[in-house]
Amino acid sequence: MPALVFGLGNPGPEYAATRHNVGHLVVDELARRAGGTLKSHKGVATAAQVRLGATPGTPAILGVSLGYMNRSGGPVGALAQYYGVDLDDLVVVHDELDLPFGTVRLKRGGGEGGHNGLKDITKAVGSRDYIRVRVGISRPPGRMDAAAYVLKPFAAAERKELPWVIDAAADAIEAILADGLEAAQLRFHSEN
Repeated sequence: MPALVFGLGNPGPEYAATRHNVGHLVVDELARRAGGTLKSHKGVATAAQVRLGATPGTPAILGVSLGYMNRSGGPVGALAQYYGVDLDDLVVVHDELDLPFGTVRLKRGGGEGGHNGLKDITKAVGSRDYIRVRVGISRPPGRMDAAAYVLKPFAAAERKELPWVIDAAADAIEAILADGLEAAQLRFHSEN
């Protein structure tokens, strides 16, 4: 059975380089590594069947929504059903305000922390018990509204570090699929 790796974000060029789209960026990197191309899937998502990691690789479905983040549940549910993916094999990649920029953390389950994309996925799949790859974007400065902050592009200093962050998150996902969540947590939580 393949895993479904789903990157959260918003559609369109105006959101492409924003903090809220880090999930899309990680999925794009995984597709590049695997030589896959995300193609439209029933008008709700783009997806690619790939093999991730060292040869022969682990079968996976990469996906991102064609709609807005707060409506990610429908596309996740549609891809999981179509490809026969179990809840245990669902990996969601998302931005995390409660982690310093560049930190990558892995967990199964837990709350949504006000993240509307996660809330919609939980509602659609009927459980919080899926794997999350949390990519730290830090808290907004001063009194800036969190909703406005996540929709802003990364700062210049962050953009310089972003390729490393994206690589680290992609490496973590490959480790989850190859070695399991606990082994990946031991490796990645001790590295940064």
